[in-house]
Amino acid sequence: MRLKRYSTGAALAALMVVAAVEPSWAQTAPAQTAGSQQAAGALNPAAEEAPQRATPAPQFRMADGIIATVNDRIITGFDLRQRMLVVMAMSQLQPTEENIAAIQQQALNDLIEQHLQTQEIAKFETLRITDEEVDREIADIARQAGASPESFLAFLQQGGIAIPAFREQIRTEVGWRELVGGRFRDRARVSRSQVEQTMRQLTESATKPQYLVGEIYLEAARVGGMQEAMNGARQLVQQMIQGAPFMAVARQFSAAPSAARGGDAGWIVQGTTQPALQSVMDTLEVGQLSNPIPVEGGVYILYMRDKRSGASTSMVKMKQIMIEVPEDADEAQVAAATQRLEALRGQLTCDNILTRATSEAGLLGADLGESDVADLAPQFQQVARSAEIGSISTAVRTPLGVHLLAVCDRRLGGPEAPSMQQVEARLQNQNYAMLGRRYLRDLREDALIEIKQ
Repeated sequence: MRLKRYSTGAALAALMVVAAVEPSWAQTAPAQTAGSQQAAGALNPAAEEAPQRATPAPQFRMADGIIATVNDRIITGFDLRQRMLVVMAMSQLQPTEENIAAIQQQALNDLIEQHLQTQEIAKFETLRITDEEVDREIADIARQAGASPESFLAFLQQGGIAIPAFREQIRTEVGWRELVGGRFRDRARVSRSQVEQTMRQLTESATKPQYLVGEIYLEAARVGGMQEAMNGARQLVQQMIQGAPFMAVARQFSAAPSAARGGDAGWIVQGTTQPALQSVMDTLEVGQLSNPIPVEGGVYILYMRDKRSGASTSMVKMKQIMIEVPEDADEAQVAAATQRLEALRGQLTCDNILTRATSEAGLLGADLGESDVADLAPQFQQVARSAEIGSISTAVRTPLGVHLLAVCDRRLGGPEAPSMQQVEARLQNQNYAMLGRRYLRDLREDALIEIKQ
């Protein structure tokens, strides 16, 4: 039997208030002009590079004792306060009367999930994370923040965060990552055909508009409902416009797989995402942050980092069979050559086209190799861009003659084009993230979680 007694963050609202709030963070978001309804405002790119601010620890009044239980483990008022300080320090959010409930809910969810993860990790005797592994993880976090491990830990201490508790949080995160990686290694593996299919999709969409997007996704079920997700998203938008770094906020609050990368969703091709998100991406200018976007199951916030019209380079591998016909040949000669090639077309493939070219007099064959589409003869470019891989074109007339073209492969080119290895790693990471979320969801469903009223 599954036992679960769990209420949302509203049940904790009476336990905590902010005693002091900086007035400058209580400002409202900039007013929107007509036609910019979907944009909340522009972000300051320098905020992502700025060092984390060491500010005095906020003063909270919190009830002592047990706040919640997760199976046989307790969460105390001290635990919750500590985790809230971590969330604020890592996201650079300033506590206000409006956002404290969202910070509190995030911290409570984090603690519940940490307890579930710790309990699951303990079942595996060989899965023990050493102090050295924790040190390396903290050093990596500090490096991403542009600090040394020593200065990073000092920054946390200045914010009132107990370092032993923070180290245990990191120990659990590393252990969970290793547990998910080991448990789902086979299921997360990506086949070569999946990679090739993704590469083809990237290539086929290379000429469409593309958006370099940052994303934050608040899952309604995790934060207490759709209204709570919308309210939390509005507060995050307001604080990011006022200076909180987008990447830091994404790492702490987002439920999307991209959270580990600071919300970096990479280049998104027009037409490959949800309609609600697509309509916003079409209107956002570079540097703008969207208003909350409700979708099924939660709420998104998008940050438009960059836009481009499409990849500038596309590489194609082609072979051809042709009949030489002079540029000044009459229509009858062209028609005869075309008819002969069309009669052969249904029998040709990338594998046999060159062999067939040598089997009959008057036919010429050539392997054109891999070429940038832009470097091909104008008459070949449309076929190179749009024909399906493995297909044989209809007859194409050039000054040299009449041709049939076999499009044997196509890929993105140029320095921004992802490699097969990069695509494979991206797909595998997406699989691990999805499987890890399902694993944690199942643990949560089977747990006895009780929030003390």
